[in-house]
Amino acid sequence: MTPTCRKILCTLPFAAAVFVPPPAAAAPPEAGSVALTIYSTAAPGGIPPELYRPVGGRNYGQPVPGYAVVRQERQIELAGERSEVRFSDVAALIDPTTVSFTSLTDPKDTRVLEQNYQFDLVGTEKLMQRYLDRELTIEQSHGEHVASLTGTLLSTAGGIVLRDKEGRVQIVNGYSGARLPELPGGLISKPTLVWDIATKKTGAHRARVAYQTGGITWWADYNVVFAEGKDANSGVLDVGAWVSILNQSGASYPDAKLKLIAGDVQRVEARAQYGGRAARMAVAEAAAPDFEQKAFFEYHLYTLGRPTTLPDNSTKQLELFPVARGVAAEKVLVYYGLDPSFRDVHPSPMTDREYGVTSNKKVDVYLRFKNAKEAGLGMPLPRGRIRVSKLDTADASLEFIGEDTIDHTPKDEEVLIKLGSAFDVVGERRQLDFKVDSARRWIEEEIEIKLRNHKEEPVRVLVKENLYRWSNWELRSKSHDFKQLDARTIEFPVLLKKDAEEAIRYRVHYSW
Repeated sequence: MTPTCRKILCTLPFAAAVFVPPPAAAAPPEAGSVALTIYSTAAPGGIPPELYRPVGGRNYGQPVPGYAVVRQERQIELAGERSEVRFSDVAALIDPTTVSFTSLTDPKDTRVLEQNYQFDLVGTEKLMQRYLDRELTIEQSHGEHVASLTGTLLSTAGGIVLRDKEGRVQIVNGYSGARLPELPGGLISKPTLVWDIATKKTGAHRARVAYQTGGITWWADYNVVFAEGKDANSGVLDVGAWVSILNQSGASYPDAKLKLIAGDVQRVEARAQYGGRAARMAVAEAAAPDFEQKAFFEYHLYTLGRPTTLPDNSTKQLELFPVARGVAAEKVLVYYGLDPSFRDVHPSPMTDREYGVTSNKKVDVYLRFKNAKEAGLGMPLPRGRIRVSKLDTADASLEFIGEDTIDHTPKDEEVLIKLGSAFDVVGERRQLDFKVDSARRWIEEEIEIKLRNHKEEPVRVLVKENLYRWSNWELRSKSHDFKQLDARTIEFPVLLKKDAEEAIRYRVHYSW
């Protein structure tokens, strides 16, 4: 047995060969002839690290939440009026029903009569199965000694079962190599599209192929540095944005023209085609020039201004836009005293006195800024996760202070980021009075909200109240002015002096 034969079942180097020589094959894609448009269904911050950095080289079959439209141009040779062309190097997770073929040389008189997608890929198990009821030789290594067993292959399930020339059956639980009389046909090394093409022009053609593939997605990450402003309620931000692209489609895309679609694109649901692949983190790569964005139908299209390579099983990061510095921001404290479980709309009046009296004491902290050009932004922001840090002047280090997600945000709209809860500002909500008259169909309730500020400077707090008992309501009395946010939500703005306490009271009348 030659060394090459011994290696066949150990490392499978034969995977580079195509065992059924095609009459014609498309040339590999040239530099700059590959284009990708990537669509994402990933929830902001919803890509678990094990998906793109799987432990032990596995991600346990998690589906990649996205897909891409791939377009490639290649040279092909059409030998006659009817030619078979084999097109390999396509993504392993290709949707073959989306494939389109166009001859750029003679689009009018060149058409595809038949298309086949072949994915019976070569592998140890399939290769051995092709030798059932045929003779082969199995080798077993025992230290430096190599023993050979020759016989007819009866089974590969759970081990190798051979019958020698004397009719004896032997079970082989492990082997170091195998000698095959010949390589069986019908196996290919990579997914392949095969076309039956009719044309009036023989010879060289420039062909364009497009298809959709799963196993590829993108998402946006925003890195924000916060600095205090002139008072406790203001600040400035440095906002940077990166795009991460995860490619586990089963193909690499060299020097590709890259586009990203941001928006909610309707697509028919299908079962995930994902089969699980290892991924490696690529070195973060800055985009120069940056992405250019434009409106595209009812979505936004981001086009990278240079080619980039997306290897299979990799994550690549590209800068979405340069850091916007000095963006004016407002620190907002919000007290929503009603427990979240009681904020829903109900189909009938809530007449139970005890319903909804549980108080939440946390005062939430938000940062609010405007996505405007004059603020250094003004670019449609794709949805993504936004992380905020603040400089510790003691050692000039950035410390993480919170993160949130944002939805697709058009220009000139406000962005609100929840960072967490305030340590030195607390709230308390309680019911002072409750009356109900079921015969006359009304409820009256009096609520008191207390806020305490333990900081060394004054703060502004927005007190948010949900009038959850019924849709028809009227405030009969109030201690502070309020703003109505929607049909059932009001908001009291309150200025709290340092080390001060403030009480807000209101009486609401419900009727039905």
